[in-house]
Amino acid sequence: MADDRQHPMLQYIINNPEAFAQNLAKTLEQAGKAMAAYIEPREQGKIKDSGADELSGVIKTLAQVGEYWVSDPQRAFEAQSRLWSGYINLWNSSLKRMLGEPCEPTVQPEPRDKRFADPEWNQNQFFDFIKQLYLITSKWAEELVLEAEGLDEHTRHKAEFYVTQISNAISPSNFLLTNPELLRLTMESNGENLVKGMEFLVEDLRSGRGELKIRQTDPSKFQLGENLATTPGKVIAENDVCQVIQYSPTTEDVLKRPLMIVPPWINKFYILDLTREKSFIKWAVDQGHTVFVISWVNPDERQAEKSFEHYMKEGILNTLDVIKRTTRQQEVNAIGYCVGGTLLAVTLAYMAQKGDDRIKTATFFTTQVDFTYAGDLKVFVDDEQISLLERRMAENGYLDGSKMSSAFNMLRSNDLIWSYVINNYMKGKDPFPFDLLYWNSDSTRMPAANHSFYLRNCYLDNKLSKGDMIIDNERLDLKKVTIPIYNLATREDHIAPPRSVFLGCSFFGGPVEYVLSGSGHIAGVVNPPHKNKYQYWVNGKPEGELEDWIRDSTEHPGSWWPHWDAWIRKQDDTLAKARKPGAYRTKLLEDAPGSYVMTRI
Repeated sequence: MADDRQHPMLQYIINNPEAFAQNLAKTLEQAGKAMAAYIEPREQGKIKDSGADELSGVIKTLAQVGEYWVSDPQRAFEAQSRLWSGYINLWNSSLKRMLGEPCEPTVQPEPRDKRFADPEWNQNQFFDFIKQLYLITSKWAEELVLEAEGLDEHTRHKAEFYVTQISNAISPSNFLLTNPELLRLTMESNGENLVKGMEFLVEDLRSGRGELKIRQTDPSKFQLGENLATTPGKVIAENDVCQVIQYSPTTEDVLKRPLMIVPPWINKFYILDLTREKSFIKWAVDQGHTVFVISWVNPDERQAEKSFEHYMKEGILNTLDVIKRTTRQQEVNAIGYCVGGTLLAVTLAYMAQKGDDRIKTATFFTTQVDFTYAGDLKVFVDDEQISLLERRMAENGYLDGSKMSSAFNMLRSNDLIWSYVINNYMKGKDPFPFDLLYWNSDSTRMPAANHSFYLRNCYLDNKLSKGDMIIDNERLDLKKVTIPIYNLATREDHIAPPRSVFLGCSFFGGPVEYVLSGSGHIAGVVNPPHKNKYQYWVNGKPEGELEDWIRDSTEHPGSWWPHWDAWIRKQDDTLAKARKPGAYRTKLLEDAPGSYVMTRI
């Protein structure tokens, strides 16, 4: 009797050799176009490759790790023995499996590792062997960095980061012939996925003008003012640095104190005004806040000399003047998000020095004022790297937004780079329409003076918390900031780690409410109450160690937004009649979200 069961390897046989050959030819044709799209702007001098400088830094860092291990023959032998021991264990377990004997895997991926989710990574011995070989090798390389002695903290941090990037890049999941899902799809479609993937690659190289701008979502599905950033409002002021937006009230009465939001200028403000269901701005308006938002300019060479001081004066301080003119209110609640929060903290210290008390409460979303534990972005910050970056920024007067976007994506390269390389260019699939990833890809430039000041004074020298930062000839002291502060951190944040935010609380001179939200830098902030997602922890005054604070904290399910609103009202719940944009002869320039946010690069 014949066995009707199909042999598992038959799924890796080409269905139609003729169609496969035709699609392979089309793939090669598209690959040629991709190569041309990459080379042409370089031949024309429009792109100056700086890869050699960056590669030199990587090699120099990893060489220090290698030097520790090869300088002592005994250490070198131990390191090699450890690797070969892992390989021998894998070989032995593979032989047992071939003979039909039960055996446990030599190594397994982390439970959250999505790269090896396809069943064939476990069921097919060939792919299982490749997977385990990769995991053994990458784990060994990581251990070499961790165990190398004599490295300073920054060098070790860089080495860990570089090894992780290399390890992620060479994963067998990233290659057609070693990824069972990709190989199966290619055989089933006779290579049509490769043709489509190469077409996407050509489009992305052309849209990036020779730089690979990996699409993370379908940009045709989103339009600012139509299905993103739709909260009604008006632009009521603008200058070289920003526009000021006032949002239309939806309640008869509002809190007397207006709410000023200072978003980051890395990316754009509408992270707080995505769809109507996710919009923090709309939610705050519906709770009775008169919301004003700073929409930063997407700078070019004209803003090259705009520094932190200019962003403080022409951004925050100017907006406070605008708010007073249009509401006749002197007292304001303020929110700062990420680097916008750092600028707000700088401004508060400056205002305290000047005796300006218009801001009565400050809320910080994932904001650092001390950079001792500033996370993985510190990998990119040392005097050598900043000097190289400053030379590049001097050419145009700004840092191109793609550079910052690439740096952030590398912090989670498996999720934000390689998963899209596989989906777009190997599977040939359109990325899923996702508003958050559309915002993530809508990057902005950084003015040279501003970015240089930020990197050197905050990340490199940590001057703000030390009391050494000077703005407009004023030495800033955060201890003079005595207003109530609501300091939100997110538990999985790699950009502003919760430990960094927690430590930052201790530098202010007044009461600080530290709140820890579930999830990360974006999702932990943009968490509307009706979603009932994640959780947050509270535990009064942030003292001692973060681990102890978390252990003794109280966990609450869902969003922290209502908790924040109650905290604001606890400071002052005085009400006033709702204020519409245009009061007191304020000129209305255009509808929200304004024109500055529309500028794309």
